[in-house]
Amino acid sequence: MTPVETAVRDEWGRLLALLVAQYRRLDLAEDGLADAVESAARTWPELAAGAPDNPAAWLLTAARRRVVDRLRRETVAAKALPLLAVDAPLVDPGEFADPLDLADERLRLVLLCAHPSLRAEAAAALTLRMVLGVSTEDLARLFLVRTSTMAARLTRARKSLAEESFTVPEGDELLDRVSVVADVAYLAFTAGYTAGSGPDLLRADVSAEAIRLVRVLRDVVPRTPSELDALLALMLLQHSRRDARQVDGRLVLLPDQDRVRWHQDEIAEALGILEPYVHAPPAPYLLQALIAAEHAIARSAADTDWGRIVTRYDELLALADSPVVRLNRAVAIAESDGPLAGLAALAESRAPGHRYDGVRAELLARAGLVDEAMAAYDDALAACGNEAERTHLQGRRDRLTRAVPR
Repeated sequence: MTPVETAVRDEWGRLLALLVAQYRRLDLAEDGLADAVESAARTWPELAAGAPDNPAAWLLTAARRRVVDRLRRETVAAKALPLLAVDAPLVDPGEFADPLDLADERLRLVLLCAHPSLRAEAAAALTLRMVLGVSTEDLARLFLVRTSTMAARLTRARKSLAEESFTVPEGDELLDRVSVVADVAYLAFTAGYTAGSGPDLLRADVSAEAIRLVRVLRDVVPRTPSELDALLALMLLQHSRRDARQVDGRLVLLPDQDRVRWHQDEIAEALGILEPYVHAPPAPYLLQALIAAEHAIARSAADTDWGRIVTRYDELLALADSPVVRLNRAVAIAESDGPLAGLAALAESRAPGHRYDGVRAELLARAGLVDEAMAAYDDALAACGNEAERTHLQGRRDRLTRAVPR
């Protein structure tokens, strides 16, 4: 990673928050910072050290100059502010405000980007762009759209926020907005954790960026809500298995994964976060995290406490009923009580897409209902657009065919 890339990764959200706080315009702040980064990419390699002594201060100074230049070019701004102090002392980012004020500015930016007036997908993309500095090209790839489509989506989102207040809400309203940001982060995480189409089963980079967003949110939100802790733990536990889920382009299901490939440091961090909440009142992210923790602490798939996982899914179903929850619950029931019990539970799900048909095919095969399993595999293959998952499904169907010769 180059010094410019490192600076963007580490400082983009903080610097953008400072610029937005000063100029109160998202477009000016982002364009100014983007121009500064482009200038850094041209000039820093020519420096003896490869980067200035304080990269963040350099970028902030350059971004401010570009914002002021643009304001001067705008007719109204030029009349109202004919003598903007371009040459006034430009402070180090750490001296711009005290740490509490800086946290407030970052919080304003996070909450603004995930404004409830935006659609979830647009809020997720805008948050990753503005808070974490993910490029428009990378966002387009991550959300499986063209770059031009993503650029237009981001432009519409910015325009819709042009008249919104930068004020940080308080009390219950703040918690509601934080909940929106958490949902946006999890949407971004799942976009990377389960690819929809193409050759890749998962895109660990976007999942990692979503985790970084939750860390930022926990840093800037006063009195971190328990569900935010639970969300981070859930993400870390799921993300810890990324190197074992796909090997040589081949999908590897949880029971067959090499647990040595799981990232134990992330598991340990997640379990430490969850420890105070084990007996807390049930909540959606907490229950999902506790389910993921059951897999993490088991020495093997056979050692997993599936009965306790079913109980957790029952609690989750009571709080957040959805076809996906019912599908996962059916899998847990099958592991706990056998394939016929799992099929009975699955009949209550009917989750859309190939995963329902794939799970149904697997359970039918386990129950010895070969013809029905073949048909279900065919349905799953017809609906699946991801190459790694298609290969897995075809392999399972072929194995069934070989096991029962015609």
